[in-house]
Amino acid sequence: MRLNDTASEQPLPRGDHYYMHRALEQARCAMAAGEVPVGAVVVSASGEVIGKGHNAPCSHHDPSAHAEIEALRAAARSIGNYRLEHCTLYVTLEPCMMCLGAIINARIARVVYGAAEPRTGMVESRANLAAQPWFNHRLTVDGGVLAVPARRLLKQFFAERRAAVSPDADPSA
Repeated sequence: MRLNDTASEQPLPRGDHYYMHRALEQARCAMAAGEVPVGAVVVSASGEVIGKGHNAPCSHHDPSAHAEIEALRAAARSIGNYRLEHCTLYVTLEPCMMCLGAIINARIARVVYGAAEPRTGMVESRANLAAQPWFNHRLTVDGGVLAVPARRLLKQFFAERRAAVSPDADPSA
């Protein structure tokens, strides 16, 4: 079947998978730098990536240099305002308490995450902090988008770390 010429000129819609792939690219950058492979991008209402970041607490000597924080900082600089209303944050791992606080303060409209974080995830796994009535901002959350490749990167990273510490260890464990 052949598409008509006008249909082929239309831009392809960019959805959650497209932007989560951009976040996964950032996670791979973190992994290449020896950081836990978590990546994030901030997308404006018009669909433009206005901020991106990956985990960098070790390289930046900064405990707050999580992927979400780095992406929020870049987006805020990009638009010249810390309030990122109508923006969506895509992150490969469910945000922790610190990152959720920054997300709420930035007025992010929507968070889309890949893999759940059963130990420290504060969006849905350990708690649903975003839904608490004392916050003056509400956001929408969608989890599990490209969770398998996000989880695979994390497992690979930690398997390689364990193997480096114990050369006899099985990296597939």
